[in-house]
Amino acid sequence: APLKYNFLIFRPLEISAKKPVPFLRQVVPVRKKVQRDPRFDDLSGEYKPEIFMKTYSFLDSIKKQEKEIVQKQLKKCQNMEQKEKLQRLLNHMTQQEQAQKKQQKLRESELSLKRQQRELAKQGKKPFFLKKSEKRKLELAEKYAELKRSGKLESFLNKKRKRNAIKDKCHLPSQKYL
Repeated sequence: APLKYNFLIFRPLEISAKKPVPFLRQVVPVRKKVQRDPRFDDLSGEYKPEIFMKTYSFLDSIKKQEKEIVQKQLKKCQNMEQKEKLQRLLNHMTQQEQAQKKQQKLRESELSLKRQQRELAKQGKKPFFLKKSEKRKLELAEKYAELKRSGKLESFLNKKRKRNAIKDKCHLPSQKYL
């Protein structure tokens, strides 16, 4: 049987010559670029904070140098607006540094707990995993010990008492209802 070709499939698209050609006419369909977020994509691998910190440890020294430069600029600066900006930048840098140190301490404490659990498991004992509330209690105890060592415990407790007193005052009934 002879093959019958459907010429309707192979013929080019006919467009009226009387209409003006559109300014941006797509002759060949362009493949849309797929944007991918490396934070959530499997192609980027799994995030491991220890490896990340080792890989980008050189950034700490750069940040330290930048902080020193900002401090020098702050000492030299006479303009009050510029001085305020530099002071804000310096505060931001110090806060970032402190947050990073705090995260590092938390990671180290978690790693030490994991090591202890592994040792207990090797000895044949059943592993014991801490709850979030217990972890928080341990962190709080560590914070208090640190404040006691530095001698700032009393001022911290006074501030905490004041905050709690303000909160309690909000919950008390007002005078006009008594």
